[in-house]
Amino acid sequence: MSRYRNLALFLTLAAVWGTAFVAISAGLEYFPPVLFAALRYDVAGVLMLAYAAYAVDDWIPRGGAEWAVVGVGAVFLIAAYHAFLFVGQQNTTAAAAAILVSLSPVLTTGFARALVPSDALSAVGVAGVVVGLAGVAVIAQPDPSNLLAADVVAKLFVFCAAASFAFGSVLTRRIDASLPIETMEAWSMLGGALAMHAASLGLGEPIEPATWARPEALVALGYLALVASAFGFLLYFDLLERLGAVEINMVSYVAPIFAAVMGWLLLDEVVDATTVFGFLLIAVGFVLVKRRALREEFGHVRRQYSGE
Repeated sequence: MSRYRNLALFLTLAAVWGTAFVAISAGLEYFPPVLFAALRYDVAGVLMLAYAAYAVDDWIPRGGAEWAVVGVGAVFLIAAYHAFLFVGQQNTTAAAAAILVSLSPVLTTGFARALVPSDALSAVGVAGVVVGLAGVAVIAQPDPSNLLAADVVAKLFVFCAAASFAFGSVLTRRIDASLPIETMEAWSMLGGALAMHAASLGLGEPIEPATWARPEALVALGYLALVASAFGFLLYFDLLERLGAVEINMVSYVAPIFAAVMGWLLLDEVVDATTVFGFLLIAVGFVLVKRRALREEFGHVRRQYSGE
């Protein structure tokens, strides 16, 4: 039964995180992008901190290393990632954004190898990174005569979001701190929200509470804060313990399917063949980069269910 439970939770997480991109696109009709992201994590951060206080003993970071992990998470995993993503989604579809974000595991490996020169990528691994980046280029479809077209720049912003998340993931692993992931996520969310509020003020984004109070706006914000963030991360923590990091990364490649379907149903967004081809290239890049880990993981799963 645990096998089917894990599959059900995995698909639920993919659906929740995939449809989050649709909620972002819907909410951007009512909120300025960076402030929208900040408000999302005002709510989600408080909820996650309450959960951390309930679930773990060390729910307050202690010492320089633990606060350094929180700082990196706040700046790169929350603030930079979501600011770039929300700005980019103003001029691209939810599905395209979800697909571009799925490049993060490939970029994470690339950054890890770049920061540790002694652990260089093999030729196949380099090929995987190149194939993944080629998928980004295919999705962006840049016009050499107009490289600053709104849709191209938007996809570049989403790519920067994926790169920020990947870079932050590598940095947090390099800091020697034994901080529970629940604590790290909670404080990073709050710190990231604060950073995005500061950025929003610096950008001069308009503050229009009357517009935010519209039912559609509240539904989009509530879904992102309560379902995609709070509930989604609870599912993530549970599956991370049960499946491990390799399998949980596969959520990135199922979520775009939900984003595409719901974007089509709710927002009339159409996914063209070029975007699908770009997604396949990114998925191939992931397989090439993670081939050894995937081989080991699938071998473990096969032995587990065959009773060996």
